[in-house]
Amino acid sequence: MDQTLIFWTILGMAVVTYIPRLLPTLFLSGKTLHPFLTAWLRLVPPAVLAAMLVPSLLIREDVVTLGFDNLFFWAALIAFPVAWKFKSLSATVVTGMGLVALGRYLGL
Repeated sequence: MDQTLIFWTILGMAVVTYIPRLLPTLFLSGKTLHPFLTAWLRLVPPAVLAAMLVPSLLIREDVVTLGFDNLFFWAALIAFPVAWKFKSLSATVVTGMGLVALGRYLGL
């Protein structure tokens, strides 16, 4: 592949990624949003995270798996209360990774 094409592709991808982040900042800086809109926007990151995470936790080989053989699902079920209680990304990640490591060590 031509190096110039690669350069322009990367540059174009950077511009397309940066513009959606820049435009709201430019248009909304110094303005106060309606409290309903602010509350709604606060829910967007958890919704996106859930949309990315839930399929990878529940679906194995195109089948929804809720059995005991789905180690990631059970680790997530235990890590969720840790995230809720401590509100710490580090504690949640360490808990989830520790449970998956323990499950694999035990051969689950």
